[in-house]
Amino acid sequence: MDSIKIKILPKNQIFDIIPLLRKVNDKTPDEILKPRLLEMCEQNYECAVMYDDNKLIGICGIWFMTRHYIGKSMEVDHVVIDHNYRSKGLGKRFFKWIYEYSKEKGCEASELNTYVGNPKSHKFYYNEGYNIYGFHFLKVLREDNTFY
Repeated sequence: MDSIKIKILPKNQIFDIIPLLRKVNDKTPDEILKPRLLEMCEQNYECAVMYDDNKLIGICGIWFMTRHYIGKSMEVDHVVIDHNYRSKGLGKRFFKWIYEYSKEKGCEASELNTYVGNPKSHKFYYNEGYNIYGFHFLKVLREDNTFY
């Protein structure tokens, strides 16, 4: 697949990821999602994208931070590869690129969260060398107590 290209998406194109992002988040309305994406771009967030020619086939948000327990690290977020391109080794290729990019930025570790109900992702991350060190807890502080 020589037509595959990976790069960091320019911030002014962040809305391009919404169709693939909807594969993992179909609950957040656009009028909330779009301002959130814009705000993320102003923080320590970048989005890696994978194209087959001009078709967007993969996305992976990357948060950069320094943690007291591991040093400078990156956290991958909302990883999606178009279902027509899965099981072709592209996830491994995508992550290899992301690791190299993050090391160039001085990162010493990678972290992530994955949904409990997504066992295919668990297998992929185990194969990538990730280990489970804890649980991710979430408490909604909004009055409506809704997760979106």
